[in-house]
Amino acid sequence: MDEPPERLTTKPSWLIGQLSLYARRLAFDGFAATGARGYHYRILAALHEFGPASQAELGRRCRVDRSDVVAAVGELAERGFVDRTPDPDHGRRNRVTLTDDGLRQLRRMDEVLDRVQDDLLGPLSAEDRQILTRLLGRVLTHHEPH
Repeated sequence: MDEPPERLTTKPSWLIGQLSLYARRLAFDGFAATGARGYHYRILAALHEFGPASQAELGRRCRVDRSDVVAAVGELAERGFVDRTPDPDHGRRNRVTLTDDGLRQLRRMDEVLDRVQDDLLGPLSAEDRQILTRLLGRVLTHHEPH
């Protein structure tokens, strides 16, 4: 295989970009095998961790555009993974709740994502994986709006 220029391979931004492409493909393929998408995972995970939420809240928490949240919640509701009901405290808002089937789907997706992590980070020890995760989290936190 042709090697990229060293000028690229020594830049963290290039390495992160290349790994991002690979990680997205692994996650996409894994989630597709469960009949799901990454947005589904984000939404189910947020509902599990934080409880029922409006679609707007889910969009902000999951960093998903509002129209994509509406579509994803619709798909999840159609499959029985979430309930979407009018919010009694706010007439124009829907409240989204995780169902038991949704929790089972989230657990299936967790298993897929665990395998993706193992594939992606295969050459690293458990300690190196923790260090990398901590460092990436620190860099991301630095760049997120406050």
